[in-house]
Amino acid sequence: MVMDAPLATATEARLRIAQLLSPAFPTGGFAYSGGTEWAMDAGWLRDGAGIAGWIADSLAHGTLWLDAVLLALALHQDADHAALDDLARALCLSAERLTETLDQGAAFAGLAAGLTGTGGAPAALPVAVGRACAGLGLPKAEVIALFLQGQALNLILAAVRFLPLGPAEGQRILAALAPQIIATAQRAAEADEQALGTCAWGAEIAQMRHETLQTRIFRT
Repeated sequence: MVMDAPLATATEARLRIAQLLSPAFPTGGFAYSGGTEWAMDAGWLRDGAGIAGWIADSLAHGTLWLDAVLLALALHQDADHAALDDLARALCLSAERLTETLDQGAAFAGLAAGLTGTGGAPAALPVAVGRACAGLGLPKAEVIALFLQGQALNLILAAVRFLPLGPAEGQRILAALAPQIIATAQRAAEADEQALGTCAWGAEIAQMRHETLQTRIFRT
């Protein structure tokens, strides 16, 4: 069923956004580790503290920050989503990073189109999310925070599958990251294109080196 009319209440909009941004929404996110598989294999990440720090750095300086700003820009009612998609692709520093955002974005766009009545053309993930969620009428910071929580959880679940890290500890890590997720979302909601930039070089190198990892569980 295509949603041609705006949702009647804020509660309905929040239910829809929770559905779209849940890690269970079938975009294939479970297949990607954002380079953490190589970092875990190389011994850079050994435990829960390591993965928590990795995600915190990504929120502050890495790809999660980039995606948060791109999502914020895509949530504007007059956003040029085609131009933002081009920008999102140009900001990918490795082939795997590009694959990760485009494959998930295409899957998200196609599925979300039938639920929101928005365009289903393939786009980088944060752009596709912003295009689908812009009409829900929710505060940008709220949408961005839910997106970041889902992305952080995907990274934690990759560590749960790879490291001696239990699901309960994974949930504690996610809960502890909540203040930074909220702060990052609020900062990104007010950002413009000048805020797009990263300095998480170790994470970028890990994703590049993952391309030549011989035995792999994850696609990135």
